[in-house]
Amino acid sequence: MSDQQGSPSGMCVKDILCGFFGRVPLLLPWAVGAILALLIGSWLVWWAMHLQRQFAEEEIRAACQRVMPETMQRCVDTVVIQRGGMRR
Repeated sequence: MSDQQGSPSGMCVKDILCGFFGRVPLLLPWAVGAILALLIGSWLVWWAMHLQRQFAEEEIRAACQRVMPETMQRCVDTVVIQRGGMRR
């Protein structure tokens, strides 16, 4: 009979802990998903910027090749600097 009765304060602490830790498994997948979405999203933004910069540089090179084939590299450097980019 003493096993079934238990102390009321012990049950309250147990219920509070179970209520708190019962929500942790629900929050964990959301947190992991949010972190993964942030990482994948930031990588996609970096990749898009890289591709845009690469295509712009190819266009500049093609235009400089048509206009100034003998000094193409100097032309590319000048145009990149004028557009606000830095030469690598």
